[in-house]
Amino acid sequence: MTASVLIVDDQVLVRSGLRQLVGASPAFEVVAEAGDGAEAVAQTRAHRPDVVLMDVRMPRVDGVAATAQLMRFAAPPKVLVLTGFDVDDRVLDALEAGACGFLFKDLTPWQLETAMRTVLAGGRVIAPAVLDSLVRRATGPARSGAVPDGLGRLSGSERRVLALIGSGLTNAQIARRLHLSQASVKTYVSRALAKLGLDNRTQAAILAYEAGLAGTECGWDRDAV
Repeated sequence: MTASVLIVDDQVLVRSGLRQLVGASPAFEVVAEAGDGAEAVAQTRAHRPDVVLMDVRMPRVDGVAATAQLMRFAAPPKVLVLTGFDVDDRVLDALEAGACGFLFKDLTPWQLETAMRTVLAGGRVIAPAVLDSLVRRATGPARSGAVPDGLGRLSGSERRVLALIGSGLTNAQIARRLHLSQASVKTYVSRALAKLGLDNRTQAAILAYEAGLAGTECGWDRDAV
C-alpha cells in the first residue's frame, strides 16, 4: 500500500527536490505541498497524509507551531522535521511539539525512504550529525566520563544500547549492530529508560552524549539515518 506524503517548505526548489526524492520510492506518493505552516495544516486537513516533511523556518506559521497544530488532529500524521542549518535551535522544540524526528535536508533517496518507513512503524529518526550539533548547543561540550545518576545500575547490554541510541541509531539498526532481536533491543531500551528515570529516547540520547557514551559502541553507521 502506498503511503501519502505532504511536503512543507517555503522554497519552491526545495519542495521540488524533496518531491523527486520521495518519488524515487514506489512505496510513497506526494499528495500535496505547502509553503508555510498555516497551509500545511489546511493541506493536512484536506488530504490526511501519512507523513509530513516539515521545514522548521518558514514565514507566517513556522514548522514548530504547525507541528503542534497537526498533533491536535484525531489521527495526526507522522512529522519529520527537516533543517538546512548546521545548528538549528528550533528542532528540539519541534520534537517536543510532536515531531517523530529531525534530519538535514541533504538526504539521499534511501535515507529519506528509510526515515519515513521508520516513523510509520512507530520509531523516531535522529540523524547523528543533527543530534551532535543540537546537543552541543543545548549542553555545551560533552562531559566525557561524567556518570549521571542511575548509569551505574545499567547492565552491560543496556549500556551498549544506550550508547547506540546516543549515536542516533534506531532499534532495527541497534539490533543489527549488536546481533540481537528487535524485541530484545526494545526490552533493553525500556529497562534503561526506567533505571535512568527518563521518559523517551531523546532524553536518553542526550544523556548518552553528555556521559561521553555516544559513538563509543563500535562506532556508528555513517550512512544510516
